[in-house]
Amino acid sequence: MTDRYLSVDQVAELLGTTARFPRRLIEERRIRYVKVGRHVRIPESAVDEFIQSRTVEPLRRPRAARTGFRRAA
Repeated sequence: MTDRYLSVDQVAELLGTTARFPRRLIEERRIRYVKVGRHVRIPESAVDEFIQSRTVEPLRRPRAARTGFRRAA
């Protein structure tokens, strides 16, 4: 599997953030990255893993017994 290597600006655009956010992820070592000389590149798979690991699935609550009353907000 060949991975595309993205610049900080490309990752920011993909995540819908400013470039500061992926730079902070790199600084805090919360995402995999590759140094190529003075350039930093982030594998596309690392971005996918980051998104997947922080995705919160909705909870499915069982429906209350049908008594004709609705739950207040």
